[in-house]
Amino acid sequence: KLSNSNTTSLTKNSYSQALFELASENNSTNEIEVQVSSILALIDKSKDFKDLIKDPTNKIEDQLKVINEISIHFKFNELLKKFLGFLISKRRFFYVEKILNDFLFICLNSRGEIQAELSAAKDLNENEINNIKSELSSTFGSNIKLKHKYDPSLIGGLIIKVGSTMIDTSIKNKLQQIEKKMIEA
Repeated sequence: KLSNSNTTSLTKNSYSQALFELASENNSTNEIEVQVSSILALIDKSKDFKDLIKDPTNKIEDQLKVINEISIHFKFNELLKKFLGFLISKRRFFYVEKILNDFLFICLNSRGEIQAELSAAKDLNENEINNIKSELSSTFGSNIKLKHKYDPSLIGGLIIKVGSTMIDTSIKNKLQQIEKKMIEA
């Protein structure tokens, strides 16, 4: 018997897979991929939008209205607009962030790319980023799409995440390890 969490994760994956297949059939994968990224950025930046998604007391009609307005404003592909409406009507909008991230992951995989995230304690220049990217590409045997950000809280070093692999060479992490050992002693 599947546990609830497995069922939920399978459901979310099938939604993202369905969106990918529909986008492919309509030759609009690239356009929808860009629009999905802008939705995810909006979720990241707007507390109101995040509340609209996460608050279970929000009415379906209100969510549909907001999504329609956003779709018109950002000139979303009709397929994406209908897909978001479908998630709302099926009460799956709560999972939209995970579903859309999975969709982007499927798009990357279909091109033979891997998503990696890099957080660095200093602002890296283009050359340094490209060196890290090519190093990761040769290690993982795939093209790497690298999202990078400057994070001064790391003090020094960097954190790289590729799929489920994480490499943390930050001073912040080393200090936390020392602190943990001191507490346990």
